[in-house]
Amino acid sequence: MKRTTIVALLFSLLLTACAGSGERAHQEAAQARLAKAEAMFQERCKTAGEFIYRTAENVEGVFLLKVRERSNFGDQYRMDDPYGHDSTGEDYLKGFFLEPMLHVNRNQSPEVLEKIRRNYQGFRYVEAIDPRDGKRYRYTGSIKEVTSTTSITMGGDGKTQFKTKAFVLDKVPAPNPAPRYGVTYDDISTREERDYWIAGSSLKVIDLQTNEVMAERIGYMVDRGQGNKAGGRSPWLLAANYACPRFPADPGGHVYQTGQTRKFVTKVLQPIEEK
Repeated sequence: MKRTTIVALLFSLLLTACAGSGERAHQEAAQARLAKAEAMFQERCKTAGEFIYRTAENVEGVFLLKVRERSNFGDQYRMDDPYGHDSTGEDYLKGFFLEPMLHVNRNQSPEVLEKIRRNYQGFRYVEAIDPRDGKRYRYTGSIKEVTSTTSITMGGDGKTQFKTKAFVLDKVPAPNPAPRYGVTYDDISTREERDYWIAGSSLKVIDLQTNEVMAERIGYMVDRGQGNKAGGRSPWLLAANYACPRFPADPGGHVYQTGQTRKFVTKVLQPIEEK
């Protein structure tokens, strides 16, 4: 074997060894990073939970001090409370009403209706500040006939219109005084926590007459992929699988965050019974 061939072979083996060593080092670093992230997460979970100090009954409406306007599935340092992610915009407002109960078959047994009622408690109205003019508005809702367009994703042509019924919000300038009870949320993550893809959340129910915090839910979640977006992966969406308190899951095991705000709020502020 020629000397040049031997040198080339040795050089190739050296490159292969270096590549393997580099890959092992990368894997070890990733494992160490995940271990630290999970340790931090477990430590934060010691302070997480639902803390209810006082409740109120027969509440007609609430003041939403913040309205969720956009989703965040992968922005590591956007401090907009990914743990508390719910519906956004108008859908967020709709989530506080009794809409699901309006579609229930009233001929079911009292036990079934009571179970549904407990799961879908809602208010008669909500109020919020419109950021476009800084004014407070009251929203009510009802089932109305609306015109919809067929969906291409559902086999339609995206053009054909049809009549259907939907829950629609009505918006009017809010009367005085404002609702006594307010709902707000905050991102409580630190920079270090976000470095390790940990998001922290505070959801509060406040008596606006006394400025008393009636209840607070503290929650955390961590992305075990540490921000990996390969294949369209959404870090914060998947982080919901590793959360404390945990989110509910559907029969297929997929967790869902939608509706979480109302569910906590109605544990504190019990809506007035619908007749």
